[in-house]
Amino acid sequence: MIPPRSRRHTTYPLLLLLALALAWFLSSPVRAADSRPNFIVVFADDLGYGDLSCFGQPNIKTPNLDRMAAEGQKWTNFYVAACVCTPSRAGLLTGRYPIRSGMCSDTRRVLFPDSAGGLPESEITIASALKELGYRTAAIGKWHLGHLPQFLPTSHGFESYFGIPYSNDMNREIRDVSQQELAEEENWEAYNVPLMRNEEIVERPADQRTITKRYTEEALKKIHEFKGEPFFIYLAHNLPHIPLFRSEKFKDTSMGGIYGDVVSEIDWSVGQIMESLKKEGLAENTLVVFTSDNGPWLLFKTHGGSAGLLRDGKGSTWEGGMREPTVMWWPGKLKSGIVQDMGSTLDLLPTFVALAGGKLPDDRTYDGYDISPALFGTGSSPRDTMFYYHGEQLFAVRKGPYKAHYLTKTSYVGQKEAEVHQPPLLFQLGHDPSEKYDVASEHPEILAEIAEIAEAHKASIEPVENQLEKRIVEKK
Repeated sequence: MIPPRSRRHTTYPLLLLLALALAWFLSSPVRAADSRPNFIVVFADDLGYGDLSCFGQPNIKTPNLDRMAAEGQKWTNFYVAACVCTPSRAGLLTGRYPIRSGMCSDTRRVLFPDSAGGLPESEITIASALKELGYRTAAIGKWHLGHLPQFLPTSHGFESYFGIPYSNDMNREIRDVSQQELAEEENWEAYNVPLMRNEEIVERPADQRTITKRYTEEALKKIHEFKGEPFFIYLAHNLPHIPLFRSEKFKDTSMGGIYGDVVSEIDWSVGQIMESLKKEGLAENTLVVFTSDNGPWLLFKTHGGSAGLLRDGKGSTWEGGMREPTVMWWPGKLKSGIVQDMGSTLDLLPTFVALAGGKLPDDRTYDGYDISPALFGTGSSPRDTMFYYHGEQLFAVRKGPYKAHYLTKTSYVGQKEAEVHQPPLLFQLGHDPSEKYDVASEHPEILAEIAEIAEAHKASIEPVENQLEKRIVEKK
């Protein structure tokens, strides 16, 4: 038996060694990286402000997004950077209005399979910024920022890519019937779009009847693979963009018809991600953001979704084209509730980098803000201004609750020329979110203030090469 005095002499050095080992572990780079938050962005395509039950949709059930909103935050004044696909995605990933990267155009609007352009190599994306900080990264789903190798996700900070590189209606081979007629599952082969794994085509045409399911399975695999390391997963669904497809399990399950079935499957996908994060013990260290790239494609009626009480939809700078249903979830970290502060997809890059402990380079202009004060309830969102671009032209500006329209164009197609407003239209969006009542004559001082903001913003735009107008030249 060791005498009491000797036992103490043996125990104290052991405790000291344990304390030193624990201090080393907690301060080591591996431990520091493990404690940083993960980020998942789920980006729907053409989903309207009024298409989720937590945003007022009475006929489409979205229980997982409703739970996500109840446990997290529902943002009611959250905007994208553009009213159509390509520039909106460029804005999200770079934190910059697409006019700064050449990812918008007055004529072409989006990239096509014959486009030779794409997101410039010089742009810093969420993925490339986080990768520099030791994050694992994966892109899943619709890319639409260039389908040539130099523009794919693997050239912009993502370790891997699995998805369709542009819109799911492109490369249509049947031309003698309408797009809406082709929206049923039996016509899926009419859309000759490629499914890619990294830079290789693995399926063509992509079987879109199971595309939401397969994207979800890929996301779950990545969550499991990345466990133990900080990660960023960008899951960009091709749906509910026309043509509409859903898995067999979701057929005829929604009062909202085929469109409702498609949204229900996307909601299921969100639920699978939430459950996976809980199962892997990652939920309390992962910020999940759900939103859409632009408003509903109203041209396709019941197949195109709804902007709810907001005016117009995809392709317009009215609120229905650029204000999106947005939900954020981070159990135990976010101050839960409804956030009425202004926010934007432009804000995700600076917010994620700040939360990851990094700093963005100061060699370029960013249009996003770190909105973490609003996330944690420690303050307000620093965003109080939003610029609404239609192609390369500034159509409208929001400052606080007021929005001035200099030009307007209704819907994605139809109105050929923009209507010029002199004096500009002015709406108080807090009182009038549907933009019905012009109050310009009552507030000339507000119009003057917004005009100064617009001119200062325009002066900050430096000309860049337009990426959307480049075409692939076929060799004869």
